[in-house]
Amino acid sequence: MGKEEKTAISPKREEDYSEWYQQVVKASDMAEKSPVRGCMVIKPWGYSLWENIVRELDDMFKESGVKNAYFPLFIPLGFLEKEASHVEGFAKECAVVTHHRLEKNADGKLVPAGQLTEPLVVRPTSETIIGDAFSKWVSSYRDLPLLINQWGNVVRWEMRTRIFLRTSEFLWQEGHTAHATEQEAMERTRLMLDIYARLAEEYLALPVTQGRKTAAERFPGAVETFCIEAMMQDRKALQAGTSHFLGQNFAKASEIKFQSFEEKEEYAWTTSWGASTRLIGGIIMSHGDDDGVILPPRVASSHVVFIPIYRSPDDRPKVMEYIERIAAELKNTFYCYRKIRVEIDDRDTGGARGWEWIKKGIPLRVEVGPRDMSQDSVYVARRDKPHREKISMKREMFIKEITGILDEIQNALYEKAVSFKEKNTVFVDGSKDFYEFFTPLNKEQPEIHGGFAASHWCGAGVCEAKIKEDLSVTIRCIPLVQENEKGKCVCCGRPSSGRVVFAKAY
Repeated sequence: MGKEEKTAISPKREEDYSEWYQQVVKASDMAEKSPVRGCMVIKPWGYSLWENIVRELDDMFKESGVKNAYFPLFIPLGFLEKEASHVEGFAKECAVVTHHRLEKNADGKLVPAGQLTEPLVVRPTSETIIGDAFSKWVSSYRDLPLLINQWGNVVRWEMRTRIFLRTSEFLWQEGHTAHATEQEAMERTRLMLDIYARLAEEYLALPVTQGRKTAAERFPGAVETFCIEAMMQDRKALQAGTSHFLGQNFAKASEIKFQSFEEKEEYAWTTSWGASTRLIGGIIMSHGDDDGVILPPRVASSHVVFIPIYRSPDDRPKVMEYIERIAAELKNTFYCYRKIRVEIDDRDTGGARGWEWIKKGIPLRVEVGPRDMSQDSVYVARRDKPHREKISMKREMFIKEITGILDEIQNALYEKAVSFKEKNTVFVDGSKDFYEFFTPLNKEQPEIHGGFAASHWCGAGVCEAKIKEDLSVTIRCIPLVQENEKGKCVCCGRPSSGRVVFAKAY
């Protein structure tokens, strides 16, 4: 047997998936832990990726008529108390401000002072404070629909955290809309879910299942919650976006009322929807390999890095001039309606440069040395291919074909993820087979199991709760697209009219 090739990330995915993820985040230089428990510092490479996701998603929102606004970070405690199920759902995660200044005590130490009359909650989500604003903005059916989104941060005091996937503070967008009719509000709820699915599949190369949450998994205070669920390489589910039909619950709590066309006073119908920086975690876990992350070109922090190769110091000026001319041309080339983003790494670090960019996941690495220049060529490596696989291309051909190459990488990542998801999504019937499906594949990695189980469920909360208690498995969603198929619940054996998706989840 040949010697096993060394990889950039240790441990490998198959050895310790959780630690592999942490090491990929570190090696890619995307983010790091902060001094504040459960929070993260998003470094430029990771933040650039987030900016690109924001840009694409924001364009989609605006195309659907949504406008951006901004609301306070602090929410009066009384606002949350207006909607009982909402406050109950978030109570254990709330960070609360009770004082408004610091003073030195007798020992010279700073202590809280100036107690607030009413505590302020650092927003875990903004339905209540945005609802208060809506109640002032809406008075007539002519003011509707009201379609608002905000980009910002929220705080949810998580007990167990992991960078990008679950942190005490994270970046996100939250959309909030008010409508004159139930039908309009539901149509908006589903439209936003479609937008999230489009972002995931067309830009992040993440195949997703669209579905409806069970009552136990709904957003606190919602009438219905819809979601997109993606499968990671450890076969666990990642909820990548949610869209909530709130009915009139929050409108009644916030007094969002309007005079209808028939001159009757009615409560508005509202929605909310959100996606966050956990999408970055989804990209890493769906596409990464044992050499690091692989970035989908349509949202990649940068598309191509040029790595100059010198035989002697005298070669440097000529090689750099050659590279900079190509880079200038590429920077004026459009890929998916945006200019190609280019890096030039002329650091004197030898072969380490290439490995750094492999770990960072940049789609294309281009090496140029005197020999390449003499042939008017460049040496190209794709991140989705084995790192030793490089090809020589004429300069003009590379410039002409780069957008096509980027699309090939994008499509290859998506097709690979689709194949993985389909292979590990199984129709499972019968309690014995169901429990065996979620038995760990090996003792070393107890969290890795069979994948997604499309199984029958009777609709009873007690069966849902028992499966969660026994296996730490939840109903990720009731798929929106499925055949009407009668069967028997995998828990109790009672009749079922359709399958749901069970999985372990982040």
